[in-house]
Amino acid sequence: MAVLAVQQIRAMRGGAQSQLMLGSDENLWVVKFQNNPQHTRVLANEYLATRLAASIGLTVPTCDVVEVTEWLIANTPELLIQVPHGRERCRAGLHFGSRFVGGLMPGQVVDTLPEAQLAEVKNLREFAGMLVMDKWTSNVNGRQAVFGKRPRERRYTATFIDQGYCFNAGEWKLIDTPLRGVFASNLVYEHIVGWESFEPWMGRVERMDPQAIWSAAESIPPEWYGGDTAELELLVEALIARRARLRQLIDGFRESHRMP
Repeated sequence: MAVLAVQQIRAMRGGAQSQLMLGSDENLWVVKFQNNPQHTRVLANEYLATRLAASIGLTVPTCDVVEVTEWLIANTPELLIQVPHGRERCRAGLHFGSRFVGGLMPGQVVDTLPEAQLAEVKNLREFAGMLVMDKWTSNVNGRQAVFGKRPRERRYTATFIDQGYCFNAGEWKLIDTPLRGVFASNLVYEHIVGWESFEPWMGRVERMDPQAIWSAAESIPPEWYGGDTAELELLVEALIARRARLRQLIDGFRESHRMP
């Protein structure tokens, strides 16, 4: 069952023009709408990539399907999407929801950190695991993360967000792009000294039961990909096969002019 959105809180930054909304479960959700300016498939991408990342033990937000009713849209003037020739109402129906990092009591959550604090992030090693995910899923965007800590904590924890441009965004063709899907700073990769630095995440992807990938894909609402099950099947088959090339794809980044 989908989480029911009961209130709009505020618009979020970003190309998808997401909205922060309160759910009936009393959690805050960052909601991407089907009629976002990027592509309807970014909802499917977010759902599938986030579920797969969580399954191999990476720190990603909880995700779910969020229902926004016609009544809520009609009674919330702020639920608008900016389009090239004006604005249109957000569409009612089932949309992608990502649990807001920090929740109702966020403490301190930031988008960027100075390098001194970035080097002390508690789960810095997970950037290697997220590189595995981004190369596997052909993320054509830069790797995005937010950093949160509780009021009495000194060190931040990274949460990996924004998987919408995995699977080459709306194209659903897995391509090789050495400098895509990577974090802006090389500092997060400095601890990598060999293939062992990518464990346990690399091994979990390479040994993942294909049925687990199919199950995650089959739970995506059909309206997020136009109901084209043949296209979804081709994507899953390509994803399963691509695991055999993971190390080659990561090596392409290692040998790039970024010199990570």
